[in-house]
Amino acid sequence: MTRPLRINLAGGWYHVTARGNNRQPIYDDDRDRQHFLNLVGEMVERYRVRMHAYVLMTNHYHLLIETPGGNISPAIQWLNVSYSVWYNKRHGRSGHLLQGRFNSVLIESKAWGLEVSEYLHLNPVRVAGQGMGKEDRKQYNAGRRAPATQEEVKRWLAIMRGYRWSSYRAYAGYERGKEWLTRGVLWGFVKGRKRSGADRYRREVEMQVKGEQKETPWQALRAGEVLGTQAFLERVRQVATGDEREQAGLKAIRVRVSFDDVVRVVEQEKGAAWGQFRERRGDWGRDLVLVIARRHCGMTLKELGEAAGDLSSVAVNMALRRMSGRVQNEMTLQQIYRRTIKRVECIV
Repeated sequence: MTRPLRINLAGGWYHVTARGNNRQPIYDDDRDRQHFLNLVGEMVERYRVRMHAYVLMTNHYHLLIETPGGNISPAIQWLNVSYSVWYNKRHGRSGHLLQGRFNSVLIESKAWGLEVSEYLHLNPVRVAGQGMGKEDRKQYNAGRRAPATQEEVKRWLAIMRGYRWSSYRAYAGYERGKEWLTRGVLWGFVKGRKRSGADRYRREVEMQVKGEQKETPWQALRAGEVLGTQAFLERVRQVATGDEREQAGLKAIRVRVSFDDVVRVVEQEKGAAWGQFRERRGDWGRDLVLVIARRHCGMTLKELGEAAGDLSSVAVNMALRRMSGRVQNEMTLQQIYRRTIKRVECIV
């Protein structure tokens, strides 16, 4: 049997999962989990993807990832191989750690991105034995299971709020979160204006723990690989089959921030026009533009150099490294970087 086509869509959102071989654990301890997340951060930088949500379970992981460059396959393959090699070396084992190819579902972001992220973040309490597993939810929705007690709800909330190995704590405002985690887009999908994004998101997810449970999004899956409207599925099919007539309409499913968008946001943050600091070597405004454009615009070093005023690829790379180090070590710049990232993410 031939393997199904992997749709590498520019601007595509994907729910990605990979399981341990024979459903065996892929993380033995917190050092394994932390190293995996370090690799996720490196993947975000190396392949210029956006990580919208994640959760690490004992024998599998879930990621909600966006690929401005249409490179889901090489990005996840690099992640899985890098982690498997490290894990095997650390634990003195050989052979396959992960079971076959990773699984991915292409998602229509505005229609399903929020619900898929909620599904990911509820994983730690939706496991067998916790009282919120698949069979428990079936019984509850069919009226054959009594509503959860206050003690059960408190226990479930404590598990989810305290689970260190998902992005939920960052989304709900319980921790700052990883620098490579993109939250602004999903925060923007939650209805309501009076509350902060973290407050709205926390309420949206935790209401399901308290009893207002939704069905998992996978019941709406189309063609086994796409989660979205029928119109979205048809557009994806045209792109996947190489229909050149669809290229003019790719903007309907392509999500990419432009270099000019990034410049405008940094200009507002810096209080100066791009032309005033574009040619200043080492200026944090210029370097910040390069770092954020590298992350969000899907641009190569050469393209960044041309957009920034005929800089060489070497000069761009040095600026990226310099700014990354400053963001790590200078609190003021770290705050500016985080503010700017949030504003850029809200453009989408």
